[in-house]
Amino acid sequence: MWHELILELAPGAELGAPASDDTLAEVERALGQRVPSDLADLLRECDGVVHRGLDVVWDAARIARENGGFRTTEDFRQLYMPFEPLMFFGDNGGGDQFAFVRTPERDHDVFVWDHETDSRSMVAGRLRQYLERSLTEDGDWYL
Repeated sequence: MWHELILELAPGAELGAPASDDTLAEVERALGQRVPSDLADLLRECDGVVHRGLDVVWDAARIARENGGFRTTEDFRQLYMPFEPLMFFGDNGGGDQFAFVRTPERDHDVFVWDHETDSRSMVAGRLRQYLERSLTEDGDWYL
């Protein structure tokens, strides 16, 4: 489903090989939280999505690495609000990153984190809407 949707929206998108359930379990162990179901399903079909040179969806290994770094870097703890409620999964190439907010009330909304202001703003109600915008609109659609 995700594979077909992505290629329908952006025929030139680059898709990674499917991630295994073991790989996704490693991400969940490393971060201490489950991968949102839509994102997990997408990663099982294509581990990462690149379009127009932008990492629209990171591969599972990068999701674990980037989120782990944000959560453990001491300078970030002093500069920014906590990152634990977020699960970053993509970026815009300019420093801003996209994430799911991982709380019981919200685990499907996509937010953009502005690296300059530390603001966190909802940009899509679901992963599908995020992909539709990221793959078909200009890079500044979320501003």
